[in-house]
Amino acid sequence: MTKQAHPDATTVSNAGVLIRFAAMSYDALLVIGLWFIVGVIFVAANGGEHADTHNPFLPSALFIVTFWFNTHFWRRGGQTLGMRAWRLRLLNTNNGPLTLTQCLLRFLVSLASLGCFAFGYLWLLIDKDKLTWHDRYSETRVIREPKA
Repeated sequence: MTKQAHPDATTVSNAGVLIRFAAMSYDALLVIGLWFIVGVIFVAANGGEHADTHNPFLPSALFIVTFWFNTHFWRRGGQTLGMRAWRLRLLNTNNGPLTLTQCLLRFLVSLASLGCFAFGYLWLLIDKDKLTWHDRYSETRVIREPKA
């Protein structure tokens, strides 16, 4: 019996909200590590001084690093490291690879989903297709892969 690399999208179900938050927790630890590296570089570039509170460079750099982290993994296999640990995979509903536009849409709308007291994530509990706001707007979905 051969092992299938990607499960058939019609035979698996969309991931639930708790498992998504578990994967996000793993990824948050990795992203915080990247933020520390960016912060050290920023402080070193400022001669050892802390950041000016009115300087938009550091928040912008942290935003870009976070976007890059997610986009890099989403476009290379559909899994961040946290998603891999929980057997989650991001799929394009158009059966193709994720585009940069889809990643940007997904990232920005997921921030809004979290910013609204996670209502965009909880939306999947009442959505007929079990999709979050960012799943729907980016034309993607997160599935839970079966155990090997």
